[in-house]
Amino acid sequence: MGRTRGTWNTKGTWIAGIALAAVLALTGYAAFSGDDGGTDTPAKGGASANASAPADPSPTYAAPDDWTEPDQWAALPRGKRTDDHGSETGFPQTAEGAVAMMAAANTTTVEGDRTNVDEQLRIYRSYIGTADQSAQNAEQIELNAIQTDKALAKQMGVSAGQPLPAGAYVRSSVVGYKVIKKSGDEVSVWLLARVVQKTGETQKESGSYTRTLAGAQWQGGDWKLTGAATERAQQDIQGQTQPEQAAPGDEAFNRAGWTAIREAS
Repeated sequence: MGRTRGTWNTKGTWIAGIALAAVLALTGYAAFSGDDGGTDTPAKGGASANASAPADPSPTYAAPDDWTEPDQWAALPRGKRTDDHGSETGFPQTAEGAVAMMAAANTTTVEGDRTNVDEQLRIYRSYIGTADQSAQNAEQIELNAIQTDKALAKQMGVSAGQPLPAGAYVRSSVVGYKVIKKSGDEVSVWLLARVVQKTGETQKESGSYTRTLAGAQWQGGDWKLTGAATERAQQDIQGQTQPEQAAPGDEAFNRAGWTAIREAS
């Protein structure tokens, strides 16, 4: 397929990719992988397929001749409301609703004066279960995010605390998922996310993929990420091969058993 292999050596890409995993890591249960021999090339259709979109990028390209149609597609449901932190919430009590919440929790944008601290704390406050929230965890997330913001600012050529340069961004969006286990009140999945980065308006976009294990429980009328559910997911995958990271449109995407996400209407 002409894919180029690479490693995760871009600080900004790493920052965006760990958004969901970072908040679960404080409970000790996050399972995150950014490279398994890793792809460092764009999804079929070109590197800038979603570069012009804001915080909710969606593919707008035509499928090339070597496109392999995903075997499984899903149009995930939208949340019914937006919470006080600007996050989409209120997902239906279905497996697809749980996946939609987890996809929303792993969709991030760092650009302009929108920082990694903003995104990490938003995800923590909107999507983490009550039992996994504490003042200590919130403080640690903020401190870690401050350090990654400093590293990103250095990479982008600006002073710490300053907005990123015009046209610079780091974005993550989920492009596929694989269900591990599901019930009426708990769902666990592998999430496949596309992470893209530009260091300025005239710079070329770069990107790669992340694979994150996450578990969600139905709590208080909505789905929440919890350490307990993610721990059970870790137990369920013991001895199994982790699904290969591959772009939708690659044959490997189907071999790994991913379900591609179609934009909901």
